[in-house]
Amino acid sequence: MIRPPYAARVAAGVVVTVLEETRKLPTTAITLPMSAVSQTLQAVMRFQQGIAEMAIKGDDVFEALLGQAEEEPEWATFDEDDDFSEPDDSVTGNSAPPITPATTTVTPADDTPGTADDDPENTVGPVGTGRFALYSSTPDIEKDAPTARRSAKKAPEIVVLLDYDTLTLAQLRAKLRGVGLAELKELAEYEKSNRARAPFLTMLDNRVTAASK
Repeated sequence: MIRPPYAARVAAGVVVTVLEETRKLPTTAITLPMSAVSQTLQAVMRFQQGIAEMAIKGDDVFEALLGQAEEEPEWATFDEDDDFSEPDDSVTGNSAPPITPATTTVTPADDTPGTADDDPENTVGPVGTGRFALYSSTPDIEKDAPTARRSAKKAPEIVVLLDYDTLTLAQLRAKLRGVGLAELKELAEYEKSNRARAPFLTMLDNRVTAASK
């Protein structure tokens, strides 16, 4: 095969290259703005980096020649600091006078005249009446307790056996069912000589009457 001359081959290569670039023109036209912007940004960044490097080298030179200067920090100041540093004369001048503690005179207890409150008998309020009498009056059990204690030594055997002094009317009624006539009379006499409670005496008398028949 006979090879064409070198110039012919170069010319053929140029034609092929032109055809290929012509086919790439639509794609190149679309990407050309973006490529131009990116290349511009890259060039600007390289330029800034170069300037920064030059400034750093210049700082090194000045530090080597003049020595490193100590920078004193500028502390931030606020309006509140100025207010506290300069107190207001009007406020201090019009300050309230010092408070003087009040003096009190204590009167001895022996020199004071006696009043109604010193008498313990006068401190007791009036006995409640009406529907409040139940809460203000002293229960009968507390009044009769000393009498019951005094008579406990001479209580009959039936009183001790039934524990009579602690029974209520209903409890006594239940326990009197098995008690004989003699014991009923002893209980009646014991009640008369000690507490003399009307309901208890009535029930005991009725029991004695019923047992006597």
